[in-house]
Amino acid sequence: MRFRNHHVASRLTGAFLVVLTLIGCADEAKQEGAITQEIAFRPDGILDFKRADSTLVTRIVIEIAETAQAQAQGLMYRRSMPQRGGMLFVNQAESMRSFWMKNTSLSLDILFVDAEGEIINIVKETAPFSEEYIESTEPAQLIVEVRSGFVDLYGITENDRITWERRTFEESDS
Repeated sequence: MRFRNHHVASRLTGAFLVVLTLIGCADEAKQEGAITQEIAFRPDGILDFKRADSTLVTRIVIEIAETAQAQAQGLMYRRSMPQRGGMLFVNQAESMRSFWMKNTSLSLDILFVDAEGEIINIVKETAPFSEEYIESTEPAQLIVEVRSGFVDLYGITENDRITWERRTFEESDS
């Protein structure tokens, strides 16, 4: 009988360890940026990429991040973003800016823009979930995040500029 109880105790101990491991994996997944639900893209306006002579390159729909909370969240925990969509970070003044990709599963192209709308520098194809800093090379007031490859697809360069405006979208617009 003693052997049988030992066998039951071993099974219970094993089951307990499996449960603890699964709980630990779930906690680890949360910490590593596991995405548990889709965060919907919220169209707040439009943004135009233009050449120095004001020729339109392309237009995208943007979600605007102005508050500290919205900027801290950025595109973290997103599983998708429209092909012709992006996020615009709007700051009160120009300063040196930096970003990271922690908890961000999407590879992005990040454009740093001055107060006049001129693109200062572009960082292409960022590494998802990276904690490495991505920085502006000069003071920037605006930052645009678009899907990785977007900049090359449209031939956008540091000689180009942006303009943007808030816009209310009807369901038929999106």
